[in-house]
Amino acid sequence: MIVRRNPGFLRLFLVVRGSILPKILPKVLIITLLALLVAELHKYFPDLFPDYTTAPFTLLGISLSLFLGFRNNASYDRWWEGRRQWGQMLIDSRNLSRQLATLLDFEVPEGRQRLRRIAHLNAAFVHAARNRMRGIDPWHLLDDHLSAADRTMLAGRGNLPAGILHLIGQELGGCFRRGEISDIALRDLNTSVNSLSLAYGSCERILNTPLPFAYMLLLHRTAYLYCLLLPWGLVAALGLATPVISAIIAYTFFGFDALSEELASPFGTEANDLPLNAMARNIEIELLEAVGEPLPPRLTPKNHVLL
Repeated sequence: MIVRRNPGFLRLFLVVRGSILPKILPKVLIITLLALLVAELHKYFPDLFPDYTTAPFTLLGISLSLFLGFRNNASYDRWWEGRRQWGQMLIDSRNLSRQLATLLDFEVPEGRQRLRRIAHLNAAFVHAARNRMRGIDPWHLLDDHLSAADRTMLAGRGNLPAGILHLIGQELGGCFRRGEISDIALRDLNTSVNSLSLAYGSCERILNTPLPFAYMLLLHRTAYLYCLLLPWGLVAALGLATPVISAIIAYTFFGFDALSEELASPFGTEANDLPLNAMARNIEIELLEAVGEPLPPRLTPKNHVLL
C-alpha cells in the first residue's frame, strides 16, 4: 500500500512510485506512436481520411467509461472488504486477549502460561492467514509461536490457519474442563474465536472468487479496440493534436483498467495491495504486549510502499 502525502501541483505529474503509469506506459506509447503515424499520413494524404463524425467514438467512450467505472467500483469493494476483514481480525484478537486476561489469573504460573500460549497461537493464526492469502510458505514466521508438538499436529492440515484456530479451541476447552473458566465465559470466548474464523473465511472467499473472466475480457478488448481506432476518428478534426488527445484518453482508459485489475486481488504484493505484512505484525505486537513478551519491530514503508 502506498503511504505518502498528497503531492503538490508541480509534483503531481512527476510522481511515479504508486502510479499506475509504469504498468501501462508501453500501451500508451503504442497508441501515441499510432496516432503520430495517422497524423502524418493525414498531413500528406488528406484525401485518404474522409471527414468522419466523432459521434460513434463519443457514444462508445461514454459506454466504456460506465463499464470501467462499474468494474472499478466492484474491484474497490473487494479491496475494502479485505481491509475490513483484517481490521476485524485485529478487533477479535484484542477481544480474545482482553477476555482471557479478565478470566484467567495472570499472577499464578498456570494462568500466565495459558495466556501466553493462546496469545502465541493467535499470532501464529494471523501470520498463517497472511501466508495463505499471499500463497507463500505456510510456516513462514510461525516458529516463534508454535511448539514442536503443535507443528506435528498441524503438519497434515491442508488449511493451516483453520488448524491453528482448532488448537485455540482445544486450549479454551481445556481451561473449561479444569474449572478455570465457566461455561458462560467459554461461550463468550468461543464467540471471539468464531468471529476470527468468519473474518478469515471472508478473506478466503475474496481470494478464491475472482471477478468473472468473460466480463474482464470484454472490457479489455473494448478498451484496446477503442484506443486503436480513436486516432483514425479524431485526425480529421484535430490534425497534429491527435497524438496528445489519444495519449491522454489511452492513459485514462488503460489506467482505470489496470488499477481495477490490481485492486480486485487485494492480498498480493503490488504497490496498491493491502499491507498484510504490516497488519499481521501490528496484531502480533498487540498480542505479545498484552502478555509481557518481547516485541518485534513494527514494519515501516520503504520507498513509500508498506507491504
